[in-house]
Amino acid sequence: MNLEKNKENAIAFYKTAYEGNPKKAVQLYVGDVYVQHNPDVADGTEGFIDYFERMQKEYPEKSIEFVRCIAEGDLVALHTHQTWPGNEEYVTMDFLRFDERGKIIEHWDSIQKIPEAAAHNNTMY
Repeated sequence: MNLEKNKENAIAFYKTAYEGNPKKAVQLYVGDVYVQHNPDVADGTEGFIDYFERMQKEYPEKSIEFVRCIAEGDLVALHTHQTWPGNEEYVTMDFLRFDERGKIIEHWDSIQKIPEAAAHNNTMY
């Protein structure tokens, strides 16, 4: 496994989809199967494409910052800061599993809205 290449591809995959071209993201970076664990997104590549096309149509002004990217074995973890319309901010953690060809075949994520107040002065990202 080429960990650095997987990290680059994970970021490019997510950024391409997030910015409105999920079909291209799937064509370039996804393997023969795509197992989805996010309960709001249908399994497989069509579910992924449908979800990100809908998000682009409904929220074209959203933005994403890739804060951290960590790779180990066949997994890449992305830590992002997202800003959505109405200035709603979220921190996300995505895990992507790669096959032996360096293609993404599985996805898990956790999403949390950034609260207006916290018990400390640290950011969530």
